[in-house]
Amino acid sequence: MAPLTTMTKSLLLTLLSLQSAVVFARPAPTITTGTSTGSSITTQVPSTTVHNTPGTTGSVPTSLETQGEQTSQPFATTTVTSPTASATAVIDTPEEPMPDANPSEPATQVNGDVVDLFQPIATGPPPSQFSSRGDHPVPRLGIQPQNGPLTTNKFYANLFLGDQLSGVWTHPYSLSWAHGGGNALSWGMSVAHIEASQRAYGPVHDDIPGSPVEYFINPIGIQSIIFGAAELGSDTVLTSDTLTTFSVNANLLPTAGSSSSIQFPMVQGMGFVTAKYTNLTPQIQSSVFIGSAVTVTSPRAGIFKYTLSLEDGTTWLMYVTPADGNDPGFTLASNTNFKGPSGWSGVIQIAKNPIGTTGETLYDGSAGVYPSGGGVSGSTSGTVGTYQISWTKSGMTSQPLLMFALPHHLASFDAATTAQMTAISLQTTTKGNGTAVVADSWTLVESNLPTDMGFAPWSPSTRSVDTLSSAAQSAVLAAASGEAQQDIGAQSNLNSMYYAGKALSKFATNAYTIKNLANSPDLAQSVLSELETAYALFVTNQQIYPLVYDSAWGGLVSSASYTLQDGGGADFGNTYYNDHHFHYSYFIYAAAIIGSMDANWLAQNKDWVNSLVRDVANPVTGDEFFPFYRSFDWYHGHSFAKGLFESGDSKDEESSSEDTLFAYGMKMWGQVTGDTSMEARGNLMLSIMARSLQSYFLYESTNTIQPANFIANKVSGIMFENKIDHVTYFGGNYEYIQGIHMIPLNPASTLTRTQQFVMEEWNTYFADGAVDPASNVTGGWKGILYANLAIIDAKTSFQFFSQENFDPSWLDGGASLTWYLAYAAALGGA
Repeated sequence: MAPLTTMTKSLLLTLLSLQSAVVFARPAPTITTGTSTGSSITTQVPSTTVHNTPGTTGSVPTSLETQGEQTSQPFATTTVTSPTASATAVIDTPEEPMPDANPSEPATQVNGDVVDLFQPIATGPPPSQFSSRGDHPVPRLGIQPQNGPLTTNKFYANLFLGDQLSGVWTHPYSLSWAHGGGNALSWGMSVAHIEASQRAYGPVHDDIPGSPVEYFINPIGIQSIIFGAAELGSDTVLTSDTLTTFSVNANLLPTAGSSSSIQFPMVQGMGFVTAKYTNLTPQIQSSVFIGSAVTVTSPRAGIFKYTLSLEDGTTWLMYVTPADGNDPGFTLASNTNFKGPSGWSGVIQIAKNPIGTTGETLYDGSAGVYPSGGGVSGSTSGTVGTYQISWTKSGMTSQPLLMFALPHHLASFDAATTAQMTAISLQTTTKGNGTAVVADSWTLVESNLPTDMGFAPWSPSTRSVDTLSSAAQSAVLAAASGEAQQDIGAQSNLNSMYYAGKALSKFATNAYTIKNLANSPDLAQSVLSELETAYALFVTNQQIYPLVYDSAWGGLVSSASYTLQDGGGADFGNTYYNDHHFHYSYFIYAAAIIGSMDANWLAQNKDWVNSLVRDVANPVTGDEFFPFYRSFDWYHGHSFAKGLFESGDSKDEESSSEDTLFAYGMKMWGQVTGDTSMEARGNLMLSIMARSLQSYFLYESTNTIQPANFIANKVSGIMFENKIDHVTYFGGNYEYIQGIHMIPLNPASTLTRTQQFVMEEWNTYFADGAVDPASNVTGGWKGILYANLAIIDAKTSFQFFSQENFDPSWLDGGASLTWYLAYAAALGGA
């Protein structure tokens, strides 16, 4: 979700004012000697000192960026009072039952049946009820023409948003347009790598056991290395092209339309930062200051190598591949400028070397080659999923690539990929240490796909539970009888796709529960009929703010911000591509349940629902209407929610659980429609996300990936690419921060939220006597907390929901007493 914080923080701090956040520099050199030569090594030290104070601190903007965000809770807060009518009163005149489309529970995939994960969902245009318009409010700033739709939620979006000055995080490096700033006054592309010792930390939460800090953030604006050119200046323009899932090309031109340029292939995990120069005078600059530049022996013909020692004590390797093959003869003109020849074309690569000779040898082996793109492929067989991340190579393609892997990658590498891991390790900003791997592709394996997970409550130990005790059935049916008389149309005909989807999903879950767990098909039929009528409002696109197909970027968006002209704030930024995987997950999940109960409905509505899936998670690159995987990031192992809004800390994700809901809903929709590739993708995504979320978002006490002084928070709060902030956009209550990673409780919840984690989180925050006891929480969050409790204490959870004086205000707008009772009972509560 993406609403607005009520917490106030200082707008801007420098690392100098924050303990443990400064890397102190040595004094600027006073040596005036130009060069020294010996045994094929030439050392240059600067004869000119441009500045005396190196730029080693950067800045730390600690406030939440709220453009396009809302202060709204993640559910409608109006209490719905359930009528007390009996079940028989609802079904006096039942309609004829509609035929099931598929069994309500999945048939486990036969071992040996290999399923290709990346088969198209559909290839045609979206259904005709979606009108098309090409006037999206966000301009495609500097994006060069390319065939097909454009990505909106990827790591490089800052290149074409706002003033184009915010960073791009490839991990472990970040890049940003210097734009004349810093000590070097460069107009080139700056590169930074931040060590753990440079982080800034927020205030300590003494009320939480373990006293964790509220946030940690990495400084921005440190210009360790800058790829510049003498020709760049105030007329320089930044463009981008070839926008793909794993990569983009950023280009700096001295003036618009110039044939001279620096091209930067930015690829997630790239081991070198690479710049391709065309007819310019290269300047490798630094606002941290270059203490010395050493010309050393080339690793192979055609490459010239330098070692740059910066005034913060770091060492950077520089590899130069001239187009003409001639020695470029770079000279250290000053402590900020290592200058090459004029009219030069070729490739320059930079890498930070943390481990001396060993690291240098490894980097030498991959110098001259660089990734220019990436892709993912994969298949499943039974409960085993295998996927490959591979890269397109440019430059000296006979050499192997060196790429950085994140911790969750290492844990699922196959044996061959594991063997290519190296000793080079560089800190990433929010994902632990990156490990260099020398390989042109990685193979990753998930060996416990949740193929048997269906609509019924599920856990890794019990698996799918689709039978309740008679006592539990009675309690569920009593709740369902009242909730069946609620007005589904009134609860779902809202001005928000998010809130509407939650309501439809709630009643779809009830329909399934009533039929399959409470064994009352007639009552289920009554709910289903009303649900289908309410859903039809959206399929016919007659809701308050209909969806439109945006042909400018390529996607289905709410018309709200077109109508309101509000800068993208309506419906949590849906028009600007915020949160689509959250919003549409509820519709997809609801459709899966309806389709499993009504084959006629499934046939009539399949194309509309498929369009929502394609908007969020289109599995092919050749679709001319939707980009490949808008939200889910195959490198990070989870989705990013932020759309077309510039962000100083880059993309973010606030609700890991709603991210999981999308994968689960897509899996079930694939099962119901018979799309085995989609179902298999959903299973693999769930397994990858369980690994990723447990590494980066949901912290057991044994977590060694995130900072030790942060993990006692138990959840991330908002995960950015450059910081993690234990907060929400809509407030700082602990039930908000923890609960946004719980909603909605569904069969996949137990896959990502382990019993150990839930126990630690409950004891930290919500147990009696803890910092925020669940018994004292009010409103819908109370129900969320007690439903989550069922994962570790189903009996207490069931007792809470079955109490005689249960208050309906404890249910949020997307939850039902019917499902919570069934969920707790199935997990052992009754």
